[in-house]
Amino acid sequence: MTKQRILMVASSDGSLISFRGDFIKSLIADGFEVFAAAPDFEKKIYDKLIDYGAIPIEYKLQRVGLNPFKDLASVMDLKRIITQNNIDLVFPYTVKPVIYSSIAARFCNVPVISLITGLGFTFTGLTFKARALQILNEFLYKLSIRSNKVIVFQNRDDYQLFLDRHIISKKQPVGFVSGSGVNLNLYTYRINNNTTKKIRFLLVARLIREKGISLFIEAATVLKKSYPEAEFHIVGDIYDTPSALKEDELTELHDQGIIIFHGHQDNVQDHLFKSDVFVLPTYYREGVPRSILEALSVGLPIITTHTPGCKETVRQNENGFLIEPQSLDALITAMEYFLINPSKIKDMGINSRKYAEEKFDVNIINATLLNIVNSVLVDDRK
Repeated sequence: MTKQRILMVASSDGSLISFRGDFIKSLIADGFEVFAAAPDFEKKIYDKLIDYGAIPIEYKLQRVGLNPFKDLASVMDLKRIITQNNIDLVFPYTVKPVIYSSIAARFCNVPVISLITGLGFTFTGLTFKARALQILNEFLYKLSIRSNKVIVFQNRDDYQLFLDRHIISKKQPVGFVSGSGVNLNLYTYRINNNTTKKIRFLLVARLIREKGISLFIEAATVLKKSYPEAEFHIVGDIYDTPSALKEDELTELHDQGIIIFHGHQDNVQDHLFKSDVFVLPTYYREGVPRSILEALSVGLPIITTHTPGCKETVRQNENGFLIEPQSLDALITAMEYFLINPSKIKDMGINSRKYAEEKFDVNIINATLLNIVNSVLVDDRK
């Protein structure tokens, strides 16, 4: 019997491993042939996908900005890939792959399951540029996804926004998963018995202002004066975007002893294991942040914002604190709680791990997605 072919479409090659690697392996184990599309593959990512049993394919994509000619080239490139490889189902995630793959698949009369992994900068509505991009993205979403077989959301706030903005109708088939999930065997729990004032706070994120990096630094500057032993660690990549922090700015703060800046790290697990509290004061439209899921799995208390995608990861006062976005006072209060009550770190960390096991285990997420994939393909064959 010929295997059914699924095309997974990403905006970056690394996410196929870090965010979708376990799902790709689940699809292959379930008998599917998986094609993994991304622009500009690094050899190590390409080779790892081959090791999984997947087939990597490059396609054209301008990751940042809008250029009608380049965007059309992406659609036509994806159409070619779908046709040439006799794809049975397209599974895109993140904004541009969802929009372009959905349009390309419609040309080919191939079903699509699209995964909405958060709405990002354009739906923050905080700047004129964000509002302009929001209007454009709403139009492109309406144009592209309304005929998709299923739209999968990572939180119900995003689903409600799509309904409120009439991007989709209530008749549109949808599914829900709790983020991308986390591999609990890879991010293992470790008991934290730290009762000293040398508390290590960790932020892991793309280093753009919408992720709350500046707020974290302001809080560190204030707290360092009263708690000189406390450490404030930042792990993440510098991006060439208008809202990105500058590397020399972070390096200067590092040299002043306010933060400990690590830059890009391949061994994020090691940083999580060495930390006491995870902090992400984002006001970005997250799906469910993978960084928080990894911190939950390791057993760290979480401080994050009461915003879509983030609020799902914290049970208030049980495994951490939810604060209002862009509130420096609230962030300082939440962080200071652990400096005053270090014994609470262990208890809240235990609750974080339990919550990860209950709701965010990647096996739970992948089982839900596999059921959706199989149901769509069964219906499509009828």
